[in-house]
Amino acid sequence: MTNEDTNQSEWSDAKNWPRGIYRSRIDSRMIVPKRRGFGVTINFGNRNAVFLFLAFLALPLMILLAVYFTQRH
Repeated sequence: MTNEDTNQSEWSDAKNWPRGIYRSRIDSRMIVPKRRGFGVTINFGNRNAVFLFLAFLALPLMILLAVYFTQRH
């Protein structure tokens, strides 16, 4: 079985989609297609993907804080 086959098998398994969030430590991909609809989602079983998600959250927060503190003085 190839890595691609393993990834597809993991993606297809319903137990890896609790509450609509994809989580598989076996699937090597950080970003996967959504199960329903159009677009992509993050594989929360992949440590690097979690760091990517946190970076996406932290960046706007850091910008807002920088703007707030520069306007304050």
